[in-house]
Amino acid sequence: MQSIRSYLRQVSIVMAFAMMMTTLWAVPASAAMVGTGEVLSEQRADIDRASLMTMLEKQEVKDVLASMGVSEAEVENRIQSLTPAELADFEQQLATAPTGEGVVGVIVLFLVIFIVTDLLCATNIYPFINCIR
Repeated sequence: MQSIRSYLRQVSIVMAFAMMMTTLWAVPASAAMVGTGEVLSEQRADIDRASLMTMLEKQEVKDVLASMGVSEAEVENRIQSLTPAELADFEQQLATAPTGEGVVGVIVLFLVIFIVTDLLCATNIYPFINCIR
C-alpha cells in the first residue's frame, strides 16, 4: 500500500509539471466579430471576378486581346489580383457603358489596368512605359 502511494505521488508530480508546462507554452486564441459588410464585400468581389471571367470567354474579347498581343492567361492573372475596390469600380464602369461599346470598354479597361501595373513596376508588358520608382 505504501509503495502504491509513493508511486502515485511521483506520477502526480510529473503530471502536474507536464500540465504546467503545456499551459505556459499555449498560445491564447483570439476571436473578433466579422461584420456583415466585410462578408458581403468578399462575396461581391468573387461574383465580380466570375462575371469578368465569363466576359473574357467571349470570342470578340479574345480576338481583340490577341490582336493587341495580350495573352488570355495574363488577363486572368490580372483579374485575380485586382482588389475588391478595383473590381467594384470596374463593374460600375461596365454597367454604365453603352451596350454596343461593352467589348471596347472592357478592352480599354484592361489596357488601363495593364498600364497602371506597369507604372507600379508590378509587370513589364509595355516597353515604352517607365516604372515610377
